[in-house]
Amino acid sequence: MRKRTVFRTVILAIMVFGISYTIYNTFTKDTNQLVKVGDVSPDFVLEDLDGVKHKLSDYKGKGVVLNFWATYCKPCKEEMPDLEENYNRFKSKGVEILAINNAQTTLEVENFTDKISFPILIDHSKAVFRSYNINPLPTTFFIDSEGKVKKIHLGGMSNSVIQENIELILPK
Repeated sequence: MRKRTVFRTVILAIMVFGISYTIYNTFTKDTNQLVKVGDVSPDFVLEDLDGVKHKLSDYKGKGVVLNFWATYCKPCKEEMPDLEENYNRFKSKGVEILAINNAQTTLEVENFTDKISFPILIDHSKAVFRSYNINPLPTTFFIDSEGKVKKIHLGGMSNSVIQENIELILPK
């Protein structure tokens, strides 16, 4: 009888510890921003829908908009046409847009992006999403020509907000 009580107590203590640890991590996760304004943006290599590799550091000297998104995200859908419009407006001025999808299938992404001309990258392993600590979707990083993060925008953006933030990263 005593062994059973000790065993149950140990199991209960382990369960309480596990639940407490999970709750603690859930509530502190969003406050642990890995990449902050002023930081050098972490480098990565991802493939676009045509199999071409894009390395962030290859864009040094240009302003870069990193847009993290997914097809199931309504604000992502709403801002895509505005991102496309601003891409066409600012590309000749040295600004690139890289849209990084959250590990969806190529077919899902292709069906969603047929009218988009900027590179669409898929983060199949979610490694880039983790290194930038992405939450919520969409999240957009505006990176200057030196590779430093000038602005981080959480959530959807209007055309004017996109344009205003791109103007912060125009190469000189």
